[in-house]
Amino acid sequence: MTGSAAPSPSAPRTTADGPTHALLADGTTVRIRHAKPDDHDAVLRLYEAMSPEHLRYRFFVASPRSAARAAARVRRCAAPGGTTSCAGAGSGYRGLLAEHEGHLIGITEYEITGTDTAAPGQVTADIAVAVADGWHHRGVGTLLLEHLVSVARADGISAFTADALAENHEMLKVFADLGLRTVRHFDGTEVHCVVRLDQTDAYLTSLETRGRIAGVASLRPLLRPRSVAVIGVGRRPGSVGRAVLRNVGTGGFSGRSFAVNPHAATVVGVHSVPDVASLPEVPDLAVLAVPAAQVPTVAEECGKHGVRALLVVSAGLDATQARALLDTCRAHDMRLVGPNCMGLANTERDICLDATFAAAHPRPGTAGVAVQSGGVGIALLSGLARLDIGVSSFVSLGDKYDVSGNDLLQWWESDGVTDLALLHLESFGNPRAFSRTARRVSRRMPVLTLDAGRTEAGRAAAASHTAAAATRTMTRRALFTQAGITATDSVTELLQAAALLHAQPLPTGARVAVVTNAGGAGVLAADACAEAGLSLPLLGDQLIEGVLDVLPEGASAANPVDATAAVSEEQLRACVDRVAASGGVDAVLVVLVPTAVAAATGDVLVRSLTHAPDRHHDTPVAAVLIDQDQPVRLLPADTGHLPAYAEPQAAARALAHAVERARWLARPPGTTPALTDVDTPRARAAVEAYLDQHPEGGWLGPHERAELLDCYGIPQLPWAWAETEDEAVLAADRLKGPDGLVVLKAHWPGLLHKTHHHALHLDLRGDAQVRAAHRDLETRFGDLMTGVVVQPLAARGTELFAGVVQDEVFGPLVLFGLGGTATEVLADHAARLAPLTDHDVHDLITAPRCAPLLFGHGGNGSVDLEGLEQLLLRLSRLAVDLPQLAEADLNPVLARPGQITALDAHIRLLPRVSQDPYLRQLRRLR
Repeated sequence: MTGSAAPSPSAPRTTADGPTHALLADGTTVRIRHAKPDDHDAVLRLYEAMSPEHLRYRFFVASPRSAARAAARVRRCAAPGGTTSCAGAGSGYRGLLAEHEGHLIGITEYEITGTDTAAPGQVTADIAVAVADGWHHRGVGTLLLEHLVSVARADGISAFTADALAENHEMLKVFADLGLRTVRHFDGTEVHCVVRLDQTDAYLTSLETRGRIAGVASLRPLLRPRSVAVIGVGRRPGSVGRAVLRNVGTGGFSGRSFAVNPHAATVVGVHSVPDVASLPEVPDLAVLAVPAAQVPTVAEECGKHGVRALLVVSAGLDATQARALLDTCRAHDMRLVGPNCMGLANTERDICLDATFAAAHPRPGTAGVAVQSGGVGIALLSGLARLDIGVSSFVSLGDKYDVSGNDLLQWWESDGVTDLALLHLESFGNPRAFSRTARRVSRRMPVLTLDAGRTEAGRAAAASHTAAAATRTMTRRALFTQAGITATDSVTELLQAAALLHAQPLPTGARVAVVTNAGGAGVLAADACAEAGLSLPLLGDQLIEGVLDVLPEGASAANPVDATAAVSEEQLRACVDRVAASGGVDAVLVVLVPTAVAAATGDVLVRSLTHAPDRHHDTPVAAVLIDQDQPVRLLPADTGHLPAYAEPQAAARALAHAVERARWLARPPGTTPALTDVDTPRARAAVEAYLDQHPEGGWLGPHERAELLDCYGIPQLPWAWAETEDEAVLAADRLKGPDGLVVLKAHWPGLLHKTHHHALHLDLRGDAQVRAAHRDLETRFGDLMTGVVVQPLAARGTELFAGVVQDEVFGPLVLFGLGGTATEVLADHAARLAPLTDHDVHDLITAPRCAPLLFGHGGNGSVDLEGLEQLLLRLSRLAVDLPQLAEADLNPVLARPGQITALDAHIRLLPRVSQDPYLRQLRRLR
């Protein structure tokens, strides 16, 4: 499918950015926005319509006067400037409203009450929640509170306080189920609650659970509709709408289908009506195949008629049409797939919906497929059909204005059918939320992706080492690795990996035995395994003896095992079974070549692998059939299916993917360690102070970056600032180490690579050398230089590099690797998305090629690994706490036994607004 000129969906933003939409527990779409003074009347009507019982729960008395006072506070406190008691919007009072189709259904508010004694420098706020009668038990209050928590955190509030009647069990349960730490104190008929706003993993898990329930409920009209209408059905053969309608009819859809065409009475045997309003019943799903200019109007007609989901196959929407389409879907509570897509399908037996314009119906099966490219979708459907895996549901996301890969992962997790997830995503709306969902789903089923958009032609050179190293490919791969997603580079590789993961048990390690009937083919397979990161261990003496006992004369039992061209079906079966059951290897790769002297034909030898009724082992087995004409096949076997590949490289890559998945599953989910000596309020104040003076942002000076690093306990080499020659001499005398040597580094705003500019002097001893070095820097750089940084000469050690880049889509990315002046040339880096877990830190430290140096290679002793872990965790926390941190570059970081020290640092800030990537809200268009 081709792209369009319409704007792309952006990541969800915080409610502070303006109105947003989110899903209730039953899948209903509501609008959440800040309260304004002119909302007074609507708020008053909300309270006046509440039952006496609910009024009493809200105000402790069923008093109209209390309701009037509460409504008046919205008018008074939501106004800019506010009053003394309310302190104005953004300072002392916040009110959030929930609306459905223009009607107010809930309100939550907070008002700052004082300083938080448990968190110095932060404050507490008193909160209240009210939900309209008729909307209880649908998650309105919980959703509003989640958004209020996000706003409060951005405002520096650390805890909510609330009073409730002890009999108000529903409200108390809402607080308890939020996932936040809540302390309750009972005082007679009342309960005083204190809710801590720390973003703990328990809270994020609760958010995910509520989001999954709501998301799945909202997708039911889309993926399990009871009726479908195709709008824009052409009379001429070859039209897209006609093709979709034909597939719905011939695919065995269990519900009712309708056609909309003002110029035809029937289309492909289906009765047609002239417009949406004339449909005999309200369909759950409407497929729009009309010209782009008509899409917003038809979508509005569907919304007013009560349609719950839209599938827009039309392409070419401009920005105005795109916004109108999405606004209509949000206003009328409809989920949207597309536009510019090839449709969707659900092969479940009681659904059988094929609402695509593909040439063939998808084969029923257990693989969930979501793609942005229609061409990739057709290729995957065809490949999965050939493998006899088939699909449970298929969604062509197209331009992905609403429904995304994250939504589909949640659906497959819950549908009771899917056991394999395949994704092709050209873009990510909210990668951090996607990552958390994928981590959870990946533990239940393999999740594979075709990594699209790996290159960045014309990418501009970055300013710092960190930004230069942080390619989009590295960022995407970090996401996939951390989430347990199997990333592949082509459709063929994706299908090859899927075949093995679907058909065979996971290997417990990377040890592979190659068994072949042709020695040369075995060597090729051995090379392929080694190149894929697999190992071919020597077989034990007892196993060698047992293998030779069952093979023909002349066989070799090294690894690879050469069974010779004379091997028979029984001999090959016995050999493979003995090797697989030995415990000495984790997988067996059988490579078969047709030969003129074979004792058994190729088909018979293959049967030795597929027909083994007495086989008792859990070792995965894969075959390479050199003469087969397909890249991969799944051969029916007694115990399931046997994956067979056309070349050793493909089989080795698939096995390597299986090994990586097994390793990921074997490791428990990581945790984010708690850090001591972190002063986040001070750091935020320092950032705000800098941006007040530099509204456009910029690179921090030595004092400012040292303070920021000190707020997070990141160790730095002692230093002093000198603006004159005499100051430099005094600083050098004070800072010189046991060897008496110091370093002078020139500084001016924006200077990043001192070595490139020859802006530093090393190994300076005594006043005379310090003075000479300072004069040299002054002579060469003149008024450009604002001063020098004086430091003691650091001891010898391993020079490393650690940094952060704040990606506008993916969030902060932490990089680590070999440092020094050649860091970009050697490109020995690893990357993970923040916040880092303990596992992520371990992976960062062990992934670069320089890792052996850190563990004592060469007899120099291990560096301070715990200190290195702490540095990376603190750098991650710095980036997560401060979204204004555009990039940070610590290079070099000196690593020695017992010591980790940052010798130099560069930090750039930009005026960015805090984003909450985990807040439950639907996507918006940029």
